[in-house]
Amino acid sequence: MLNGLKQKAIVKPGGLIEIHSPELPTGAAVEVIILIESTQNEPQKPLTSFIGAAKGGFNTPEEVDQFIRQEREAWES
Repeated sequence: MLNGLKQKAIVKPGGLIEIHSPELPTGAAVEVIILIESTQNEPQKPLTSFIGAAKGGFNTPEEVDQFIRQEREAWES
């Protein structure tokens, strides 16, 4: 069974991160996942900027209709 431990830490010089917890038994195998908080200087893309950008994404309802028509014609042949 997996147990979770969540802590915030400050990255020290050289990329060093320390985690201290009495819940961590000596010698235990653990997996560490690091999530970096974004800074205010980084531009954030809104989720809507990705809509229509992926394969199979459509910008308009007309593009969807055209795609469906082409697929039907391909299946009928």
